[in-house]
Amino acid sequence: MTDQPKIELHLHLEGAAPPDFIRQLAAEKGVTLDGVFDASGSYAFNDFEHFLQVYEAAVTVLQTPEDFGRLTRAVLEQSKANGVVYTEAFLSPDFCGNRDLGAWREYLAAIEEAAASVSGIEMRGIVTCIRHFGPEKARETAVCAVETAGDFITGFGMGGNEGVFTQGDFAPAYDAAREAGLGLTTHAGEFGGPESVRQALDDLRVSRIGHGVRASEDPALISRLVEEGIVLEVCPGSNVVLGLYPNIAAHPIDKMRKAGVKVTVSTDDPPFFHTDLRAEHTALTDTFGWTGATFAAVYRTAAQAAFCDAATRARLLARLE
Repeated sequence: MTDQPKIELHLHLEGAAPPDFIRQLAAEKGVTLDGVFDASGSYAFNDFEHFLQVYEAAVTVLQTPEDFGRLTRAVLEQSKANGVVYTEAFLSPDFCGNRDLGAWREYLAAIEEAAASVSGIEMRGIVTCIRHFGPEKARETAVCAVETAGDFITGFGMGGNEGVFTQGDFAPAYDAAREAGLGLTTHAGEFGGPESVRQALDDLRVSRIGHGVRASEDPALISRLVEEGIVLEVCPGSNVVLGLYPNIAAHPIDKMRKAGVKVTVSTDDPPFFHTDLRAEHTALTDTFGWTGATFAAVYRTAAQAAFCDAATRARLLARLE
């Protein structure tokens, strides 16, 4: 069952960097990463805001297009080893040339070339603004997305600290991305509660929600998700490690799936959360009795919701069969 083809819709490229990769890059560049790793060599953090700080500290060693090309290859090889055949990765122009369009094009070319060099897995990029950097920088990020939209850059999203600004503050960036034909998603319903999901739907008009699990606390919102066919990019292991739920048994993914919500399964920032898609499979099977047929249905949902062209979607659906 864990060897069946998998589709992942919610993966942060930098957040998927293996710790050894970051340490090696730091050594090559003579960068000291104090407080990023624990004694065992894993990423070290104690809550969500600290996680964001550690994440951004680790990213400081990624300084050139070549670095991001190497990162892309490492991440895709890691995903492929876990049976992933298609992945959508969040890419941040903030970390790739500081939102300068010319620099972003160079970073993107390196990422795209690296992705094409790894056989057996396909990748698309979701340009992602960072919420706690503010709406104005998000508009600059949207320009990067709009100007490079195409076969590889197919989506626009937002991550970062849900405790600052509102979803609606970023509507101008999303409007620009929508006009360029990009698929739209945003992180909501993780730390922001059900209301953040409602705001994302009302103010940003997204078709997918990153996480979205707190919607489970609001029956009317669950009904709306079902009625509108909104797809949730659910990351159970991430939610448990960051303290949203005490364990997988308390996670609402199975309850939401049975209520008719379109759920998918992803890993978010897998090395930070000591997970991969095989581990997610095992946890959901052991806890909720998910079968190969359950996962096949979940991955069909992911293929239908993927920000890709019709030919790619048909290819993915055929592969899942």
